Amino acid sequence: MDWKRLFGFGRKKTENTGNKENDMKKFLITCLGNIGSEYVGTRHNAGFMLGDYMAEEAGVPFTSCRYGDMAKIRVKNCELMLLKPSTYMNLSGVAVRFWMNKEKLPLENLLVIVDDIALPFGAIRMRKQGSDAGHNGLKNIASELGTQNYARLRFGVGNDFPKGGQIDYVLGKFPKEEMEKMPEILKKASEAVKAFCLSGPDFAMTHFNK
Repeated sequence: MDWKRLFGFGRKKTENTGNKENDMKKFLITCLGNIGSEYVGTRHNAGFMLGDYMAEEAGVPFTSCRYGDMAKIRVKNCELMLLKPSTYMNLSGVAVRFWMNKEKLPLENLLVIVDDIALPFGAIRMRKQGSDAGHNGLKNIASELGTQNYARLRFGVGNDFPKGGQIDYVLGKFPKEEMEKMPEILKKASEAVKAFCLSGPDFAMTHFNK
């Protein structure tokens, strides 16, 4: 990194240093979940929970926007647009496509936070791409974007349910003993999101996929 240039040393006085707002690198962090009080605290809303955690940690409220609620937080030279779609899970891609187009963001600046029954509770996995694995939110995003080549942070919710009980399980609430561990898990997931934005997916995968 050119530290002299970063802090302004060596610049000519007549040089236009640009608008700081334009120098910010923007990312759309799409936190998947369902709106409505009946879905609060459910496994399928793990994405919403992480979005709420990151916004509260930054002291930034969510405000109503097109196709959802959004909180914009800054991490160094990055602006993280935390989006909680109001389209319900099955139409999450509508919100993603709208905001990607509106902000003119490249695909590599999209990160989707999604619950995953293939991972044990508390585990997180960063991936640069992948299949939807039957997840309706991911399936709709791939359909709207025309590709599955977008990054996602998979939030493990476990799979302790009988055959045929998947829907009830993911729409069920986290039990008390898991909720007690949630702050620590959300903190780790938050750090993984920030690492993705600041240092890229490979760095995030190396340091958080354990």
